[in-house]
Amino acid sequence: MIRFEHVYKSYENGTSALEDLSFVMEDGEFAFLVGPSGSGKSTVIKLLTGEISATDGTVVVNGYNMNEIRPSKLPRLRRTMGVIFQDFRLIDNKNVFDNIALAMWAVGAPHREIRDRVNYVLGLVGLEDRQKDMPRELSGGEQQRVAIARALANNPKLIIADEPTGNIDPERSAEIMTMLTRINELGTTMLVVTHEQNLVNQFAKRVIRIVNGRLAGDEKGWYIS
Repeated sequence: MIRFEHVYKSYENGTSALEDLSFVMEDGEFAFLVGPSGSGKSTVIKLLTGEISATDGTVVVNGYNMNEIRPSKLPRLRRTMGVIFQDFRLIDNKNVFDNIALAMWAVGAPHREIRDRVNYVLGLVGLEDRQKDMPRELSGGEQQRVAIARALANNPKLIIADEPTGNIDPERSAEIMTMLTRINELGTTMLVVTHEQNLVNQFAKRVIRIVNGRLAGDEKGWYIS
């Protein structure tokens, strides 16, 4: 689960990114986090992944209190989540299989487990026949599918998708969102950070809206800028 309680974040340059932000996401939920540029969405992601700490308030992620977590515990926290980026961040000189398997090698998973899990997640994203292809041989939509499969490699409880459709066309964007919805239906908590109003409005999901670092709306349905 995710819990923000009266969270404030100010940076060293004096910028106030979050002001008294509170919301809760239960295990298994799907939500969009939306807001204009500079609203604080990126700060929320960095707080969730432990890249930064809150100035005040409480952030809890998958049972870890981010105010109190030791640096040595961060890798364990991060194994409970998968992150999908707008720019894919695939390794150019490694094939599809290896790009996904890297996350499992990093935690010392056995070879057979890696093989079985990579095959499984590639099946989920419809790329089971592209294991040996290099990223440059894939379309933008296919590269994003590989990025989704990589995020699923360690069977995370939570996936954070940061503008996952920002670099692909509208038709492929709808396909990616449908895929994320199906993954959520399998039990994975899904937080999708986006500015794409039309895409959000295609899916009847919870919409958490922040403006100037404050909660401006939290409801199911439509995103109206």
